[in-house]
Amino acid sequence: MAITGMAVTTAAGRGTAALAERIFAGRPAFGPVSRFDTGRYRVGVDAHLPGAGSLFDELAAVVEDACSAARLTGADRAACPLLLAAHRDPDFARLPAAQRDAALARDGHAGALARRTGLGGPLRTYVTACVSASTAVADAAAMITSGRVDRAVVAAGYLVSEDDFALFDAGRALAADGRVRPFSAGRGGLLLGDGVAAVVLEAEPAATGRGTPALARLAGWGRAGDAYHPCRPRPAGTGTGRAVTAALRRAGLRPADVGYVNAHGTATPANDPAEAAGLLLALGGHAGKVPVSSTKSVHGHTLEAAGLVELVATVLALRDGRLPVNAGFLEADPHCPLNLVLDDPPQHRPKYALSLNIAFGGANTALLVERSAA
Repeated sequence: MAITGMAVTTAAGRGTAALAERIFAGRPAFGPVSRFDTGRYRVGVDAHLPGAGSLFDELAAVVEDACSAARLTGADRAACPLLLAAHRDPDFARLPAAQRDAALARDGHAGALARRTGLGGPLRTYVTACVSASTAVADAAAMITSGRVDRAVVAAGYLVSEDDFALFDAGRALAADGRVRPFSAGRGGLLLGDGVAAVVLEAEPAATGRGTPALARLAGWGRAGDAYHPCRPRPAGTGTGRAVTAALRRAGLRPADVGYVNAHGTATPANDPAEAAGLLLALGGHAGKVPVSSTKSVHGHTLEAAGLVELVATVLALRDGRLPVNAGFLEADPHCPLNLVLDDPPQHRPKYALSLNIAFGGANTALLVERSAA
């Protein structure tokens, strides 16, 4: 499965180069919130892009950029499905009821985005929290491998809003010290961040026939649910472990083949040990050797867009032979016995990498990415 186009916008800036610069240097993009007043909240920090437009406009821009990078013609786009993972748009929610109903009757945001960008295939919308985008990628891959379509565009977007900020702040999930410290002792929680991304997935023959090189390949994917708790993951990490095992089995690979893991890594007390336990279940002794980091420590938690932003980051790591730094680390946590990528990591060119995501309700996804031979 070829990834032939991708585009991303985060608090680091617009484009893959801006994201790469930040994640490889381990330079967080967090700063004071400027979109709304945080005087009544415990925390006043996020990772936002100054001057960001509406979520719809930002999504349209990355879809256009990804399609252009993949060299899709108008005819290619006309038969191309759009799978959209997007957080609710506060502006849409506040429209008069008649305008909301009229927009939804025209197949909602996905339909409007497809019309604007020339995509004419089937539409799907995903709202399954932090695995929305990674689930969309897995579904797109299944559509292509089954022969139903030659290619698909997956898009995802989230822009920090006060509604979500207030919820996470009230739940004491935000890091009061303004730093995200995945898998570290002394970690204090997550911070929200802007994230908008799009990728084009294609069947290898379709990409080759168009003369379009693959940026990377999606070698496998896995999904699992544990239904343990509305918010907390199962401490034993069984859901994450099963998702990773399924991705490896689909790709016909062994745990030792994995050369890097872009972890979900929210830096919350419950998530990180459970995710580490899941990696130990799936990878065995290799879990303590393979380099691991969470790019949320740089760009923040982008909610529904997390799976796609982090897939792009994983592709960049494979392409550039550099690993994202697990920023904010203070000291080892014995409950997270992982080989974390810390300051100034050496050059490393793994062939395969995992991108993991975990969502409320016990949903787990694993995307296995292969470095392009080009």
